[in-house]
Amino acid sequence: MIVDSFDYIACYKGLHPNLDKAIDWLNSHTLDALENGKTIIDGENVFVNVMDADLRDAEDAAFEYHRRYADLQIDLTGSEHWGWASEGKDEGAFDEAADCGFKSGAEHVGGVLGGGRFAIFFPGELHKPSCKTPGCDHVRKAVVKILMK
Repeated sequence: MIVDSFDYIACYKGLHPNLDKAIDWLNSHTLDALENGKTIIDGENVFVNVMDADLRDAEDAAFEYHRRYADLQIDLTGSEHWGWASEGKDEGAFDEAADCGFKSGAEHVGGVLGGGRFAIFFPGELHKPSCKTPGCDHVRKAVVKILMK
């Protein structure tokens, strides 16, 4: 997991070629100008999903995880709480086609996105995005999906 100011995103170049592609694309495009939906950056290697999302209560939310993709999450409007855990109990079968599974458990670390910050959750990391913050129950966000295998 990486959480930082968007001003420093270029510091993470060199970790993975597909992350480099995502960073280069983000530094040359304006996310606010994108319509909701999927925008292809490099085929299925790197793409971005822009969405309007109603936020949920953190205590009732399950953690998600992926096996192939990292999530680079950026709030465009509003702010959201995110949670992270090192372990959890399986909640159903992993969906290979969607590259998504869910687990329940205690949150070990959390923070707030928005205000020029981003978070990257790598494959296998349990993360709980899209949770309410005080005074905010809706965000417009971009999730860059980065193939890591």
